Amino acid sequence: MLDAAKATDATAALKPPAALPLARFKVLDLTLARAGPSCVRTLADWGADVIRIEPPPSDSESSELLGKRDGSDFQNLHRNKRAITLNLKNERGREIFMRLADTADVIVENMRPGVTKRLGVDYEAVTARNPKIVYGSISGFGQIGPYAERPSLDQIAQGMAGIMSVTGLPGQGPVRAGVAVTDLMAGAFLAQGLLIALLEREVSGEGRWVQTSLIEAGINLLDFQAARWLMDGKVPPQEGNFHPTITPMGLYPTADSFLNIAANSDKNFTTFCRVVERERMATDPRFANSGLRGRNKDALNALIADALRQRTTREWFDILVAAGIPCGPVYAINEVFADPQVKALGITQSVTHPRLGDIDLVAQPCTITGFDREIRHATPDLGEQTETVLTSLGYSANEVADLRIAGVI
Repeated sequence: MLDAAKATDATAALKPPAALPLARFKVLDLTLARAGPSCVRTLADWGADVIRIEPPPSDSESSELLGKRDGSDFQNLHRNKRAITLNLKNERGREIFMRLADTADVIVENMRPGVTKRLGVDYEAVTARNPKIVYGSISGFGQIGPYAERPSLDQIAQGMAGIMSVTGLPGQGPVRAGVAVTDLMAGAFLAQGLLIALLEREVSGEGRWVQTSLIEAGINLLDFQAARWLMDGKVPPQEGNFHPTITPMGLYPTADSFLNIAANSDKNFTTFCRVVERERMATDPRFANSGLRGRNKDALNALIADALRQRTTREWFDILVAAGIPCGPVYAINEVFADPQVKALGITQSVTHPRLGDIDLVAQPCTITGFDREIRHATPDLGEQTETVLTSLGYSANEVADLRIAGVI
């Protein structure tokens, strides 16, 4: 949370602490929606000086944009950044962008292929001025191929990447994952690629164009499900709440709710059978090893469900944890953040917003010794740092005023 001293000095509050690992990098953020912003959020959270560039709104859009920016999703995506407005369709706006790009390390965009070229801010245009730039792009289907210029969204990518075909109960029909998995993973993969390119630049001195897409992210998420087709020739079906290839591993009913259990190794299976008072399952020839348990999974899962219905989830959880069996309840979102382990990890962090007050957000999912993953400042208002950034480029107060009158900012 920002202290009072920081709150009184907006400029100091927006300056990344020098101790953070990415503080030496300057990033220009041209992203929208979720995939691109989630990528840039990683860079900003770890200290990069991120300048978010958005088009100037019309008078009719201003109040609507304010409401959107104060929403939880926008605050979640754009914290720890600076923000300017810039009309890239205007020649003077493009020149301002290029002057920023001259000293930038990274540019990130997730527009449809061809849009940045029409705006004159594409990789080729930027690298002609700054050969060291690392340029990151996320699209729906990639920068090449017959679908390259098609629009796409997370759910479309989930369907075309095969994720929806393996999600849900057997015979239920396609089911989307409950979160925007291809958006989020495309953002994570691009952040990873950008950092790799920055490391390589320290050796070669050259910039790179790092590209990914929602469909590539979705296919990568298939992981072993993809390997089952590519190597084994098997089209994976829906398996519901049970693991596709390992038994017993899945969600089982109890007397009052459900419990996720993984007791697939021979040792754990024997222990599990003992603690649920079903020793005969351990000696049943149908379940003698992992292969047989997989082939007879329906019968085994029915026997386990019958055993677990004798006690509540809490009772079984305590018994199985004491026996060393991996297990856990199914939480609603509010229960997730009430869990003592989640609290101990510090995955949620508070930040002070000038209008919204103290707000809690999910921080970066990894910790690095010697660094703090606190959220340093809330999402900036639209164009909040426009004047400061332009002044740093050498524009005078009169020139900034003129740019504003001309609709460039």
